[in-house]
Amino acid sequence: MSALILIPGLLNDHRLWTHQARGLADQAKVLVMTQTEDDSLAAMAARVLAAAPATFALAGLSMGGYVAMEIMRRAPERVERLALLDTTARPDTPEQTQRRLDAIAIAQAGGFDKIMPGMLPLLVHPDHLGLERIGGLAKDMARAVGPEAFVRQQNAIRHRPDSRPSLSQVRCPTLVVVGADDSLTPPDRAQEMAGLIPGAKLVTIEDCGHLSAIEQPQAVTALLSCWLQD
Repeated sequence: MSALILIPGLLNDHRLWTHQARGLADQAKVLVMTQTEDDSLAAMAARVLAAAPATFALAGLSMGGYVAMEIMRRAPERVERLALLDTTARPDTPEQTQRRLDAIAIAQAGGFDKIMPGMLPLLVHPDHLGLERIGGLAKDMARAVGPEAFVRQQNAIRHRPDSRPSLSQVRCPTLVVVGADDSLTPPDRAQEMAGLIPGAKLVTIEDCGHLSAIEQPQAVTALLSCWLQD
């Protein structure tokens, strides 16, 4: 049985991938790699590669996608297939970087508990805000990650490179997934990535924002199941 590594996003823990880890357990040995200890994508990717088997399938959502693209630059020969969910190959704009710096300042000044409630409307479809299994879970994951790891993650994200030039070098079967209502990394970003990766398959999920793995878990698990069989 091959290995599948799942990488969560900013302020997410292993629970982001609960449905997928369970649903795909009969197809792959699933390992969820939470990224809370490092403050650079290089260190995050190195940590994954050190813990991973010789070859594996790789899926990342949002920040997890940034880490996955870094892994592809460092060790493409180890990745059997790639899935990029609700992410972008572009670097931050100056405005995005400033928002991250502002959020870091809030967290370091003791206001971390205010961050996820403020972010949540950007993260999920409006219909999902009040659902405990989505909005409630997002807030609980953020609390579990905590302010120190949040600062490390934001520093890693804001220094990420432009991944677009390297995407044409991807040679493994690749799936690109995006929520139709993702306002953080919208569908045009997914279309851009899929257009740059040879042979990539692009899927847009309706009634879904940025956190597709918990907003539409059945759809995401089904897509990854088919991708593992490609």
